[in-house]
Amino acid sequence: MKFKDKVVIVTGASSGIGREAARLFKERGASVVCISRRKCDEFYSISADVTDEAAVAAAVKEVTDRFGRIDILVNNAGMGISGAVEDTASADAHRIFEVNFFGALNMIKAVLPAMRRAGGGAIINVSSVAAELPIPFQSFYSATKAALSSLSGALKNEVAPFGIKVSCVLPGDVKTGFTSSRKKNAVNSPAYGGRVERAVQAMERDEQNGMPPAFIAKLIVRTAAKKRPPVAVTGGAKYALFLFLKRILPKRLVSFVLGKLYD
Repeated sequence: MKFKDKVVIVTGASSGIGREAARLFKERGASVVCISRRKCDEFYSISADVTDEAAVAAAVKEVTDRFGRIDILVNNAGMGISGAVEDTASADAHRIFEVNFFGALNMIKAVLPAMRRAGGGAIINVSSVAAELPIPFQSFYSATKAALSSLSGALKNEVAPFGIKVSCVLPGDVKTGFTSSRKKNAVNSPAYGGRVERAVQAMERDEQNGMPPAFIAKLIVRTAAKKRPPVAVTGGAKYALFLFLKRILPKRLVSFVLGKLYD
């Protein structure tokens, strides 16, 4: 898989999955641009908050002015919050949607004209298995990723006539700094007892025992290289099995099992 002369934008490439994906694209000959709040010394870097539509538009213009084109966009920037729905501040719920969903949307809207002019391109949105298997006490994260997956499926058909490919990558548990940076609710209602704490501990344990970010990075690069990539691809055989079982088992049973896993 060679990407010589290709220009790739990766959001959130300062760490974790984004950094590993950016490294792989660079190793395969691409000109890589990191767009994130923190500078990425390894790549051409533009400091911008993806939730700021004007800043995103300016960053994308800088890329096209410098490189003349945009071939691939990897929407990787994201955040997490945890806690019971009723205890989550509305501002926090709005914030996670601003980053995980609207941040990706801002990037998509900004790059589409350049890709259309070039006669094609590829957009890879990093969603999550949680989009398909919503996790208790990580409800808003699950909701943002479900929204991103749904957007990707619709967008794929909208832009197909322009030669633009759209795919979602759904990682399972990955060992990154995402775990330590997750925002937790300041207060948990006593009505939930120790369930919130147990659920969050289970999530964090699974993440810290999860796949290395390089595994998902390879999946992103392989997906970007495909002529006809799938609408969605799951990261990790175990998680692909989970999603297969979700499709064939009764919804009530799937919900019951999820509840028991994080109780």
